[in-house]
Amino acid sequence: MRYGVADMTNRRDARLGGHQIAMLAAMAALGLALSGCATTSTPVDAIQLDSAQGTSENISSLTDVIRRNPSDPEGYNVRGAAYGRSGQFSNALADFDMAIKLKPGFYQAYANRALIQRNTGNVAEAANDYNRALQINPRYDVAYIGRGNLYRQAGRINEAAADYDRAIDLDTTDPRAYHNRGLIFQLRGQHEKAIEDFSNSISLAPNSPEPYNGRGISYVALNDDDNAFADFNRAIDLNAKVAESWANQALIYERRGEKAKAIRSYSHAVQLDPKYKPATDGLARVR
Repeated sequence: MRYGVADMTNRRDARLGGHQIAMLAAMAALGLALSGCATTSTPVDAIQLDSAQGTSENISSLTDVIRRNPSDPEGYNVRGAAYGRSGQFSNALADFDMAIKLKPGFYQAYANRALIQRNTGNVAEAANDYNRALQINPRYDVAYIGRGNLYRQAGRINEAAADYDRAIDLDTTDPRAYHNRGLIFQLRGQHEKAIEDFSNSISLAPNSPEPYNGRGISYVALNDDDNAFADFNRAIDLNAKVAESWANQALIYERRGEKAKAIRSYSHAVQLDPKYKPATDGLARVR
């Protein structure tokens, strides 16, 4: 949520009380926040669920912090992130609501609440929260990226691109801005620009398979199968459970005429996700 340990340790008051130390420990245990984290393993705008966090010492520690300091909005904001990551969306919304009630100018909490709203299908509410975050802080790159994702989901590509451009102009270190703008360049057939954006996303999130798959697709569009193959293989190395990566690898085998290898890779993709149409269609072609 672009509200991590750095935000707390950069305070002018360098002296931490006991509740602040406890919150730092809980935030470190959380590892990743909901929106705008530069170290996220997935640059797309989605909450990665971890059900263990719903019963972890992390949430218990944050609850203790809140119990001792019920008027501190930061504890609610951070616990809301933990609830969101564990899939406890109603609890997350309640915590973000409280954080905003205690601190009406808490733009990070608005952006975090927006992400929960989006993941629960409340798109209009999500847009309102992103807009509110940007009213409070017009330089908040996380909110531009989140709102851009809403626009892209709605097919409002030009508005999405404008929001990603704005985040990038603000020197964002969030890989989603480059990754998702790269997807728009692909839609427009601007594959050289897409490759540049995916490469920037990779530099910010080198352990994420998504930008490798994205860049590989643009390489395929430019008939650069060797670089595409390298990217798809790297995506598999990073996470062998992504059906898209195996289907993309199979596509290169198919283009090379290596039918047996294509069948094997398409079949593996179908095993991972029987509903992934590029894999089922590809398997039907090569069999």
